Amino acid sequence: MRYEELTMVGRNAVLEAFRAGKTIDRLFILDGCQDGPIKSILREAKKYDTIITFVKKERLDQMSEEGKHQGVIAYAAAYEYAEVDDLLEAAKAKGEAPFLIILDGIEDPHNLGAMLRTANQAGAHGIIIPKRRAVGLTATVAKVSAGAINYTPVAKVTNLVATMEELKQKGLWFVCADMSGEVMYRQNLTGPIGLVIGSEGEGVSRLVKEKCDFVTKIPMVGDIDSLNASVAMGVLTYEIVRQRSFAK
Repeated sequence: MRYEELTMVGRNAVLEAFRAGKTIDRLFILDGCQDGPIKSILREAKKYDTIITFVKKERLDQMSEEGKHQGVIAYAAAYEYAEVDDLLEAAKAKGEAPFLIILDGIEDPHNLGAMLRTANQAGAHGIIIPKRRAVGLTATVAKVSAGAINYTPVAKVTNLVATMEELKQKGLWFVCADMSGEVMYRQNLTGPIGLVIGSEGEGVSRLVKEKCDFVTKIPMVGDIDSLNASVAMGVLTYEIVRQRSFAK
């Protein structure tokens, strides 16, 4: 798949993408435009819970190489999303306890791409992201993942809290990264586990944090108070890998 094909420009291209069942992550519409074709596109977008942003003409001009956007530009998913059950099946197929990564509001595509790469190398069985207020599988994510996007499934869910509750019923427990927690070396991070990483600025949201069984932190001795989200995820992921390896 050519990454540049993931940007849909123009009314017909976007409308046909929706009708063909293509996963559209974000839709940009010219502010104030309410004619028939735009209304049709908006109806389709709302069916699939697509994130819609109304912007000025200057923004659309910047986003399109030739400026022939007809008031609409859409970003399609680079790859199709998996179902949460697919992630559990991946673990079952390998005869391993599930190891999932839950990302609460990661908006930087470079971070998500790096997280995919780390998750793949660490043997995680998949990543779960929310539909709202988070980056999807964009072309940038695919490129930064260095191919990991082909092997590590990503599920996109409407409600992280509800999804975590369902996974708890299936035997998983959850640990979230937060500086209020216990140092990771002192916690048992083995078994069927979901590692929750919060957004770059806000961290793990309150409701998601409340659903976690434990809170853990990375020991820090420097002069700043946090790590980049993808780096923090990498450190915690490999502590889980270390503990799982010794638990076998």
